[in-house]
Amino acid sequence: MDKIKIEFHPFDPFLPEGAVVLMLGTFPPKPERWSMEFYYPNKINDMWRIMGLIFYGDKNHFWIETEKRFDLSKLKAFLTEKKIALYDTATRVRRLKDNASDKFLDIVETIDLDEFFKKRPTVSAIVTAGEKATGVIAEKAGVEMPKTGEVVCCTYNAHKFDLFRMPSSSRAYPLSLEKKAEAYRTMFRQIGYEV
Repeated sequence: MDKIKIEFHPFDPFLPEGAVVLMLGTFPPKPERWSMEFYYPNKINDMWRIMGLIFYGDKNHFWIETEKRFDLSKLKAFLTEKKIALYDTATRVRRLKDNASDKFLDIVETIDLDEFFKKRPTVSAIVTAGEKATGVIAEKAGVEMPKTGEVVCCTYNAHKFDLFRMPSSSRAYPLSLEKKAEAYRTMFRQIGYEV
């Protein structure tokens, strides 16, 4: 295990002013899988299609078909307007297999939640995509891990927030895009978004 290279998180946190939601995955895929240098960069990952469906009624709202990539400037404008911050629960990992599967990620170092809450005290909801990401936050907050689609109230060093466990946006997760979008729509409505 010690001989497996440790990877550092390649992206800075995306922290729009007044962020109310912090969305956390586990860790990005390897760079050769990226269509852009940003979160959920794999062109077959469904996160940005889910957001397109929920907020614009179009799964391809953020997709540039001619270039086979997501529109980064459009994504950042959307996230800033909706006050959605992005990062991941792991800041350093070892890949036990040559892929992005959570199952084969050994987390070496996790997110510093204190630092996030200092920078964005307005965050009142943490949304995790997948079991491993949810487990990291649940452990930090000292709560039972919620089931997929459920929420638990948490306090971490006096900061109160709701922890939502959502389906993974990976195509490997056995749920249709429409059903994933419906789960995320329900979550956003619970937070207070009109979607």
